[in-house]
Amino acid sequence: MYSLIKKLIFTTSSLTILISFISKTDALQQQAIKITNPNLLAQIQEPNIDRQEYPLELLEEYTDENSMSQVNLVDHLRDVSPTDWAYEALVNLVERYGCIAGFSNNTYRGNQTLYRYEFAASLNSCLGKIEELLNTSDNISREDIDNLLRLMQEFQTELALLRGRTDGVQARVGELEAGQFSITTKLTVEAIFGLGSIIAGEGDKVTVLGDRIRLGLETSFSGKDLLFTRLSTGNFPDFRDNTGTFSGNLAFAQPEDNDLNLEVLFYQFPVTDNTNVIIGTTGIEADDILDTVNILDGDGWSGAISNFGTRNPIYLPPAEAGLGINYRVGDITISGGYLAGSPNEPSDGSGLFNGSYSAIAQVAFTPSDSLNLALTYVHGYNQSDTETGSNLANLRTFTADNFTEAVPTVNNSYGVEVSWQISDRIVMGGWGALSKVTTLSTLDAQIDRGTQDIWNWALTLALPDLGKEGNLGGIIVGMEPWVTESSIDNLPEDEDTSLHVEAFYQYKITDYLSLTPGVIWITAPDNNSDNKDLVIGTIRTTLRF
Repeated sequence: MYSLIKKLIFTTSSLTILISFISKTDALQQQAIKITNPNLLAQIQEPNIDRQEYPLELLEEYTDENSMSQVNLVDHLRDVSPTDWAYEALVNLVERYGCIAGFSNNTYRGNQTLYRYEFAASLNSCLGKIEELLNTSDNISREDIDNLLRLMQEFQTELALLRGRTDGVQARVGELEAGQFSITTKLTVEAIFGLGSIIAGEGDKVTVLGDRIRLGLETSFSGKDLLFTRLSTGNFPDFRDNTGTFSGNLAFAQPEDNDLNLEVLFYQFPVTDNTNVIIGTTGIEADDILDTVNILDGDGWSGAISNFGTRNPIYLPPAEAGLGINYRVGDITISGGYLAGSPNEPSDGSGLFNGSYSAIAQVAFTPSDSLNLALTYVHGYNQSDTETGSNLANLRTFTADNFTEAVPTVNNSYGVEVSWQISDRIVMGGWGALSKVTTLSTLDAQIDRGTQDIWNWALTLALPDLGKEGNLGGIIVGMEPWVTESSIDNLPEDEDTSLHVEAFYQYKITDYLSLTPGVIWITAPDNNSDNKDLVIGTIRTTLRF
């Protein structure tokens, strides 16, 4: 009989077949419990949860009167303690065959009492390991096989339930795999329909309705790497032509007349367990390389509604291709990158190394789950524009608009960013930054060589789950980039200071749909107190799946 059982264990590949065989040879198995409640599997939770979630009523719910009469209720319902024979038998199997990994000191959870379903899960793991050993070796003792059969007999109900859960999950996974876009690629679709209006200010009071559409392809070949491709289109306008300033620009503006284009293409992969590298040929930006340390940074589709509220402006130099690296050690993440502005243009003053570029470095420190700090440095050539703040703070755009061509510049920027989660519902943050922009030559003898000091700062308040789980409230108060000092005679500093005040409420309608009304108030637009205050209102509808 023993040899027959051993042979069956050796040749079978299914736990169900083995249990069925035992049920034919044992009288108790012939009266096995029948599960009558089809919702039972949905009620059985993972084995390491609170035991109070398995009251007597739950077991009575899935056993009929006949089966209950055949079960010793005390033995069936009680936990498995270290003093039970079953516990000791499984410990011996674990120690001999290493069939459960991951416990300290290679012991089976010390002296911890286990719930029966937790014990059965561990037993099931041992069954699989010993089955593998039987397929390659006969060095399994008769005593161990006898103990294994006894354990299977006593925990037959729990094993059957566990097997049912596994089969159900495998069937569901099969359905998802059959209907998915690709076995290696995930498709994401993001559609923004924005209603925006210049409510007050110097320019025309206009209301527009536009869109921004993005299709993202996330491909992984090893499970740890990422090939990211994004196609985009849109027609939501930039309000600068109406307002006369970069201040208050909306984060989801994309005035491309709905022409579809390849917006982003990069590949990210690990070099070591602590080091990741990213290489991009199109649309790679600073936030693809490093953490911007702002919970309100949703890249336009969620969170802040303005460019300024999305992230510190020193993260916004224009870029196309580049290389980045991240190294994490303990609570510290060190990031660095090189971003080129016109890498695909084979002409003088362009290309990967001969044209505009930014070199960026950051050290981020996360001493706890609730606190995040970062120090950032950016060195750039001909990348002094961030499309936020005053016109003078975007020197190359300003000179290109007012003179025959833009002035060559070098900029060095220094920033500090912080995010502090006070509670589950309150997150405070902010940043401050100084940019020193130096002109490299005169232009038509109209602009002298010199340096600008450009500052910006912000305080942010995020209110996650405001009113409902998944909602987000946000307030940003700060000053967009403005020139505080200039040694360029022909280009003075900004006359006045301008305040940026922004508030929004992102309401989650479904998991795929959100509605975000928001308002931006700019005092002294373009840092000129003679200008009327600018007020921009918007309603952002985001579909994302």
